[in-house]
Amino acid sequence: MQRQLTSWHSPALGKEMPMVTYGHYGFALLLIPTAAADYLEYERFQLIDAVAPFINDGKIKVFSINSINTESWMNNEMEGAHKAIRQNQFNEYVFNEVIPFIKNNTSGETPVIISGASFGALHSMNLFLKRPDLINGTIAMSGVYDLTEYTKGYYDEQVYYNSPIHYIPNLTDEWYLNHIRNGKIIIATGSGAHEDPQANRRFSEVLWNKGIWHELDIWGEDVTHDWPTWRKMLPHFIGSRF
Repeated sequence: MQRQLTSWHSPALGKEMPMVTYGHYGFALLLIPTAAADYLEYERFQLIDAVAPFINDGKIKVFSINSINTESWMNNEMEGAHKAIRQNQFNEYVFNEVIPFIKNNTSGETPVIISGASFGALHSMNLFLKRPDLINGTIAMSGVYDLTEYTKGYYDEQVYYNSPIHYIPNLTDEWYLNHIRNGKIIIATGSGAHEDPQANRRFSEVLWNKGIWHELDIWGEDVTHDWPTWRKMLPHFIGSRF
């Protein structure tokens, strides 16, 4: 498997941001880490091994980036408003730096599907919904789509605009809605320990109320919020839905 490390100083974030790429061809799969993890997390926990057949066959080219959650919602020493500012800077990093990098290393026509597990699922969904003209869909695994689950009671306009379950009900711009409807949305969760299938059902209802077609796939009570789940989910969806 072709594996390439790269890094650049991000203008949006004001710091060096590394990335790892796996593969040589295929649609682009952009991975957002869980919680406080880094760009190599999916490799360490064998999720890259789980999708290796698709990488080696040229079905997908995987791009995995760093999170900045420890500099935003998971930083207990930081003021809420500053956390929101950092969140928006991360969004701009993805839209204005990561996506152009992906296009330059694939092609302008290559679809980009964004994916993540746990907190990475919320980020993945939010990034897709904000720029469905740049990102073609999302595979969101074991997520909740209410950012206030992570903000320790803080709420402001920027929390609202980064919390899909809050802003989607009020979205009326048909340009955004039509682009979102043209994307591929997969929401998957287990029903076992530390999973929240009801949160996923609630968000699914919000999407249906906006006429946004998607797939909600709730797995059984033996499916927990852990790496064995995501090592099964991601290759399942890549193999059967793309």
